[in-house]
Amino acid sequence: MVDVILGMQWGDEGKGKIVDFFAKDYSLVARFQGGPNAGHTLYVNGQKIVLHQIPSGIFHPGIQNLIGNGVVLDPVTLKKECAAVAALGVDVKKNLFIAQRAHLILPTHRALDKAAELAKGEQKIGSTLKGIGPTYMDKTGRNGLRVGNLLDADFTAQYQKLRLKHQQLLDNHGFAEDIAAWETEFFEAIEFLRTLHVVNGEYFINEAIASGRKVLAEGAQGSMLDIDFGTFPFVTSSNTISAGVCSGLGIAPQTIREVYGVTKAYCTRVGGGPFPTELNDETGERLRQIGSEFGATTGRPRRCGWIDLVALKYACMLNGVTALVMTKADVLDTFATLQVGMAYEINGVKTDQMPFELIAPSLKPLYRSFSGWQQPITEFRQPAELPTLMQEYIQFIESYLGVPVRFVSNGPGRDQLIERSACAH
Repeated sequence: MVDVILGMQWGDEGKGKIVDFFAKDYSLVARFQGGPNAGHTLYVNGQKIVLHQIPSGIFHPGIQNLIGNGVVLDPVTLKKECAAVAALGVDVKKNLFIAQRAHLILPTHRALDKAAELAKGEQKIGSTLKGIGPTYMDKTGRNGLRVGNLLDADFTAQYQKLRLKHQQLLDNHGFAEDIAAWETEFFEAIEFLRTLHVVNGEYFINEAIASGRKVLAEGAQGSMLDIDFGTFPFVTSSNTISAGVCSGLGIAPQTIREVYGVTKAYCTRVGGGPFPTELNDETGERLRQIGSEFGATTGRPRRCGWIDLVALKYACMLNGVTALVMTKADVLDTFATLQVGMAYEINGVKTDQMPFELIAPSLKPLYRSFSGWQQPITEFRQPAELPTLMQEYIQFIESYLGVPVRFVSNGPGRDQLIERSACAH
């Protein structure tokens, strides 16, 4: 049996905390896609830590953590991340497992990412420059190196062959930056990677399922960044929706039970691309400051706006979401008026469906206003304590989506998550 936790917006929904909260009820947490462009922020014993590739169950003793085949893995980032986790007293090597079929991010992938983004100029998509896109391109182009190749005697020769191909592409871009230091760091990290548990990921996880163990699949980024169904081309390079769990871990669809979708009580986006409910005003800046909306991986200020129910309902449909987790509800505590995006108007025509492209100049969101609850909720632990006006806000969202908001996060702490016995209205 596999349960799934996914982001419903453009990433940064607070999935790390939610996975950390749920993990205690599972024996295996598995990451199924993405790379080090993801940043899952956790607070462990009052200390903040950002995980980029290691699944968020790593801080629970006895729980195994699998980096699945759908992930593109940067050995350098992984080595640094393992050191940070170990510094908090966790024996990383004991409970971390890596699928042989996961593709490796090479130094030249990072260089290609940077060169391509520079070449786009004003048309850049806002890449994190971590080499994610070029690695997935090599994967689909059948050129990539995988974790399992580390066991090959001629791994260095395989690396040099691919590096030469990449260098030709870099030369075409006129990219002259010296990456020798990146390569030194890479091969040091490769030696570290060889000391970890490398497994046949698909057998590893299916044996766990067959033996009755509970598995939690952890997504990175958000549904609106899905390569197929997101706001293309301003998307990531993998399938971030629940369908990606099967291909990213090697499991069958019928093994999936619950799909938990994580959404903020408002909305944010990092990087380029359309964002219909974005607020480029004092209210947007207020959301950013109160919510500390700065990227966990890049530190970039996040774009902020009201919750977009058109996009959220679309994401719920694509993922087959069975319950929602609403994060950062406390950020809205001081707002007198809240807006909820209910539909789009495109060329004068109203629609509640996601269009082929969101970038039409004529597109504008249509809102419904709600009175804010204007009281702090961070100390509350029971659903009955939540203000009436907040309950009305949540119940409207449930009614529109047809999906229950099962949990509400009212602060960054592990204990600041309120379970509601909610049902769709």
